[in-house]
Amino acid sequence: MGLLEARLNIQDLSDCDLIIEAVFEDMDVKKDIFRSLDKIAHPKAILASNTSYLDLNEIADATSRPEQVVGIHFFSPAYIMRLVEIVRGEKTSNSVIKAVHIIAKKIDKIRVMVGVCYGFVGNRMLAQRQREAEKLILEGAMPWDVDRVLCTFGFPMGPFDMRDLAGLDVSWDREKNTSATIRDVLNQMGRHGQKTNAGFYDYDGNRQSKPSSLVEDVIVEFCQKNTLTRRLISDTEILNRCLYSMINEGANILMEGIAEKSSDIDVIWIAGYGWPSHTVRPIYWAEQQGLAKVLVGIKEMNDKFGDDFKPSPLLEEIVRKDGGFKDAMHEFSVAVL
Repeated sequence: MGLLEARLNIQDLSDCDLIIEAVFEDMDVKKDIFRSLDKIAHPKAILASNTSYLDLNEIADATSRPEQVVGIHFFSPAYIMRLVEIVRGEKTSNSVIKAVHIIAKKIDKIRVMVGVCYGFVGNRMLAQRQREAEKLILEGAMPWDVDRVLCTFGFPMGPFDMRDLAGLDVSWDREKNTSATIRDVLNQMGRHGQKTNAGFYDYDGNRQSKPSSLVEDVIVEFCQKNTLTRRLISDTEILNRCLYSMINEGANILMEGIAEKSSDIDVIWIAGYGWPSHTVRPIYWAEQQGLAKVLVGIKEMNDKFGDDFKPSPLLEEIVRKDGGFKDAMHEFSVAVL
């Protein structure tokens, strides 16, 4: 702690070699900060963003030195989680990438380089799981059903546990609220998660959760209001929809070159999200299930639920050749070269 200095004037950063921006996820705010940093930072300074979702190239283009801009996405809480996604923009220089790798290694972080897209690798895949979790509670499941299934699989917490821990009001704007989602309704009710002792769950003073009868009523009433028919949903459907959507997106990420290899995806999900160790790792788990079986499941969901489950062309190609992700990526790399 004695090495830290708190400053309020951005001009005090003028002699820093590495500046990491970590404000909330608002593109306009981030671009304003980088414009200011561009004016005061010395020419060789590395300008980094801790953004977890936003377009790094757009942030970099707000400066006159996009080659010096890089993403350093620390996983939360940063003092505990060892994973860092190093985000390489279109114009980020090799020397900047090398320097950031060295710095991250010195502070004992696990480093994975990724490309630019919404959510990069980890959060892009997480968004697919979250989407399905939120659809499932509108179709018949309850939040604690989804969380129970994923925790039984081996995750340390489920998607709704995670929402409550992070805060339901993160990136939620009261002025723009339309009550279009269950999350909107709960936020309107002042249920912002663990910090208010109420979110998708009810909490006691020690942050111990229990299913909420009030939330159950909110979900049922929301479905009635929006003429959504509820049905019985099995644990198998919950697990397959949450996991298959992630695997399918992982294949798209590889196909687009956002991740260099399937093992990078595995490292991110093991170190950043607590993928269950007994299944080894996500891509390996999918291959152990049988990629042909996974693809059949994805196609069935595509027929039933629409383009959210549009099969990845890379996954289809792998199954057609009766191969694995590693073989497919080798062929992809050769083709690119």
